[in-house]
Amino acid sequence: MGKREFSLDRGLFSDVFPGSWAMPQELAVKSQKTRKSLRIGVPKETFYQENRVAITPDTVGVLVANGHQVFIEHEAGKGARYADTDFSEEGAVICYKVEDVFKQADIILKVSPLSKLELNLLRENQVLFSAVNLGSLSPDYLNALIKKNITAIGFEFYRSSDGSLPLVQMMSEIAGVSSIHIASELLTGHNEGQGILLGGITGIPPAEITIVGAGTVGFNAAQTAMGMGARVRIIDEEIYKLRRIEKELGINVYTSVAQRNYIREAVIASDVVIGAAYREGQRAPMVVSEDMIKEMKDGAVIIDVSIDQGGCIETSRVSTHDQPTFVKHGVIHYCVPNIASRVARTASIAISNILGPLLVQIGDSGGLDNLVKYNDGLKQGIYIYRRHLTKKNIANLFGMSMNYRDIELLIVTM
Repeated sequence: MGKREFSLDRGLFSDVFPGSWAMPQELAVKSQKTRKSLRIGVPKETFYQENRVAITPDTVGVLVANGHQVFIEHEAGKGARYADTDFSEEGAVICYKVEDVFKQADIILKVSPLSKLELNLLRENQVLFSAVNLGSLSPDYLNALIKKNITAIGFEFYRSSDGSLPLVQMMSEIAGVSSIHIASELLTGHNEGQGILLGGITGIPPAEITIVGAGTVGFNAAQTAMGMGARVRIIDEEIYKLRRIEKELGINVYTSVAQRNYIREAVIASDVVIGAAYREGQRAPMVVSEDMIKEMKDGAVIIDVSIDQGGCIETSRVSTHDQPTFVKHGVIHYCVPNIASRVARTASIAISNILGPLLVQIGDSGGLDNLVKYNDGLKQGIYIYRRHLTKKNIANLFGMSMNYRDIELLIVTM
């Protein structure tokens, strides 16, 4: 077998892309006439401790095979353990100056939002794929994109055909699994923990874990913790989410409605608390109070995965991958944003597996403006289009309502 048959990314795409991959049948013939060669640029990530890269070498190979050009900045894949030669051997052009990436490309792929330097390097009418990170978003950033007529697609908004948020869910899945492995290590005496084994052994009970939030992070954290033998309780304000958890994970998971007395009782009894509360497009709700933390066991562990959205535990404050923990009221806190960057290669493959097919569809459709007319998931992913904000919540959040337009109206006037 050749290299292509063993490729992880190509396992999803191989030999299906040319012409009509994932496109409505009636548009397949049309795509043969309208297909457009894309010029895709991948700058090196500059955000602190961001190790992911937006596309992998395998996806580069698929894009090049479909007639597209890819420009990768020197060492853009280093954090995910990809060398420049991994990309160049698949047909990418390696650029030793970030300016050259922005100069050559029409579509820019980033994991984190652009830096000030990168904002200045943007050219008129380019397309930007990146995370939005509402917590760090500013009117100046938005206005810079609007002024240059950038079409901006946010990872947090892009939806798949079933209405789900695939990029958010993939990163949440990674964060949920990772949070339990981190907690297991922090419970050991080596890290000022209680010196206990998460799953226990014969004759010794396992650790008690409370997960606040029954979304994707919470589900994957619970599944991983139960697989390791821990006792797991999940708390959420939505009954239907708790019912789904019970259906998927069985009777061995304990569920509670998010009422203060239930939360307090669970937190105090826990060896580990995972903060996974999330509200789409909003700050995370503050669920666990400092008074509750004061009553926890010395050496207990808190992993606040919601710190990306401001945190759902009152004693949380942002920490870093270099210094990930701090102790408050005798409890070990781990509050690192971007947990997925700890496993950058896995996370990069996950992102690439979603962006790759979408880029091929854009090319097959003759460009983004053509695809957005019938691809609702892409349409919902766009937050800036034709010099207007297309997300009302963002416009209201930053007092920019005058800049808001419904994207359907903008498409109609094309």
